[in-house]
This record gives sequence, C-alpha cells and structure tokens, in this order.
Amino acid sequence: MAKLFGIFVCLLIVALDSTAGILGIKAEAAQNQEKHLRLWLFECKEPSHDAFVLGVAAACLLAIAHVLANLLGGCSVCATDDIKKAPPSRQLSMACLVFTWIIMAIGMGLLVIGTMANKKSRASCGFSHHHFFSIGGILCFIHAIFAVAYYSTASMLLAP
Repeated sequence: MAKLFGIFVCLLIVALDSTAGILGIKAEAAQNQEKHLRLWLFECKEPSHDAFVLGVAAACLLAIAHVLANLLGGCSVCATDDIKKAPPSRQLSMACLVFTWIIMAIGMGLLVIGTMANKKSRASCGFSHHHFFSIGGILCFIHAIFAVAYYSTASMLLAP
C-alpha cells in the first residue's frame, strides 16, 4: 500500500509541475500576442490579462508541488548529524532537496516577475524583459525531476 501511495505522490508532483510548466509557456505566448513597440533595447508594451492569469496559476501550481514534495518527503535534514558521514542515499536526498529549493526559488521568481509585468495597471516602457515565463516554465519541468528524486530517496530512507 505504501508503494502505491509513493507512486501516486510522484505522479501528482509530476502532473502539478508539468501543468505549471505548460501554463508558464502558454503565458509567454499570451504575452507575445499583445502589442509592443521596440526600439533597440527599449520596449513599450501593453499588459496581457491572459498572461497574468496563466502566470499566477503556474506559480501557484509550482508552490503546491514544492510543498507537497517537501511535506510528504519528510525531514531528512532533521535526522542528519553530519552530511559527510551520512550514507550515500542520504547525501543524494540532501542534494536533491537543495537543488529543488534552488530551482523553485529561481522558477518562482521568474514566474512572479513575468506575472507582475502583466498587471493591468502596468503599461510600461523600459528595458526589454523577454522569456521570463518560458524559462520559469522550463524550470518547473526540472523541478519535477528533482522533487520526485527527493521524495523517492527521502521516503526510501524513512521506510522501515
């Protein structure tokens, strides 16, 4: 039964992160549909409500997937005395946890920057900001890989 639950959790994490990645890429496409005037490095553009909504949804799904992986993966950091003396499986779990946090922070930051640039009250001119949504969406897919690896190794360590 525990094995079936673990498979379900892994599939849920992958589904949430993949959906977030797809929404991030669709937000980039919606943003590119709006009118914009570009002169060298400077750009004036209209905000896209669709890109705003898709960006918020992508950021929320990424956060849910991250919280789910960390809560259900257990606290492998809490039981670690010294990471250098820990067995390789615990070291792998810690590495995946660190990469998961780094990727989530960067991906969430990019999705939030792209989302805030598309707020209704924000028709702006300035330096061009391209590909925040698409890079954030790609990082969602990478987050899925490390989150599943973390959950798998951490839950393996917690199993009796």
